[in-house]
Amino acid sequence: MVPSLRSAFNASWTPEKYAQFLHQLEAGLGEAPGFRNCETPCFFPQAVLDRLVEEGSAMIHQLTSDAEYRKRSDSTIPPEYHVPNEDPLPLFLQVDFGLTEDNQPKLVEIQAFPSLYAYQPYLAETYRTAYGLDPALQCFLGGLNSESYTALLREAIVAGHDPENVVLLEIEPSKQKTKCDFTLTERMLGVRPVCLTAVRKEGRRLFYDRDGKQTEIRRIYNRAIVDELARKPHIQPGFDFRDELDVEWAGHPNWYFRISKFSIPFLRQASVPKTQFLSDVAELPADLENYVLKPLYSFAGLGVVVGPTREDFDRIPEAQRDQYILQERVNFASPIETPHGPTKAEIRVMYIWTDQLRAVNTIVRMGRGKMMGVDHNKNLEWVGASAGFVI
Repeated sequence: MVPSLRSAFNASWTPEKYAQFLHQLEAGLGEAPGFRNCETPCFFPQAVLDRLVEEGSAMIHQLTSDAEYRKRSDSTIPPEYHVPNEDPLPLFLQVDFGLTEDNQPKLVEIQAFPSLYAYQPYLAETYRTAYGLDPALQCFLGGLNSESYTALLREAIVAGHDPENVVLLEIEPSKQKTKCDFTLTERMLGVRPVCLTAVRKEGRRLFYDRDGKQTEIRRIYNRAIVDELARKPHIQPGFDFRDELDVEWAGHPNWYFRISKFSIPFLRQASVPKTQFLSDVAELPADLENYVLKPLYSFAGLGVVVGPTREDFDRIPEAQRDQYILQERVNFASPIETPHGPTKAEIRVMYIWTDQLRAVNTIVRMGRGKMMGVDHNKNLEWVGASAGFVI
């Protein structure tokens, strides 16, 4: 994306430097991350990221300011997971983009849910130190630096509470691929990861064991994905999501449903590919290879079919077709030059909405498969999770 930086990085790269990068990642975490980290960071012109931030912000403001949309999104929240006392606005939002050949952004996903807010700065700094990158390169957006970013994240997650009364709530956190982010969140903010099953309810209050002491939970940094919970019936939370509780949510769970794949057919921005609910498709297009079929509520690409066949549609009962979208497939450019050839980059803009909506950082996923997930990039090099630097 920045040819001078890309060519200089590629010319100086060695397997030994990459090994040192991985060693530093693991040493700082105490274990290896649960996913592949790419051999290279990405270098983006400021104008490109400014465009992505602008597009994502417009989408978020459209959805959150539309009372009719909010009313329609009520139907997306399963009754058994409808959490009381919903916040008027989402706290954490992610908007994923790919770039076309002429550097135009196209939406991939939008989600009101936390992402790797603690891991991304750590990943960027590890790239910087392992490869000796220019200290002037910035990974943060909106004029933030390491100190102001940490302060904003503390405001969003801890919100003035004693950190021991705030928990990062997850399903079996020690088994999650994103465990590295939980480790760094605790190191940064003092907020511990706690499994749903380890929470105890007493009246309207929740408690967890902290070093042998029953400690009240006053605020929850929610990282639990409901569809994962539904796939694991052996996991029994220590409370019911529908309970009236004396607890605050750092990222209210209802927003996970309200701003999601369900939102895409309603968006009006030019960067949004043509998208319909499958239930609204009167006749399937003849060129299905140019479309993507996606279930509304899945995570990490689960259930997504690129270039679906008519048999894929036939397997979906009529009554469930409103739970899927059919999206025009976009041919994304491969703007990152690597020793293995041009590589695609999916860019996630990470937002935090406290007093105002702010873009704060990026996540980059690189790949040469038909999708960006690990399963579609097996046995490839110069792919995987990466960090974006801005110049």
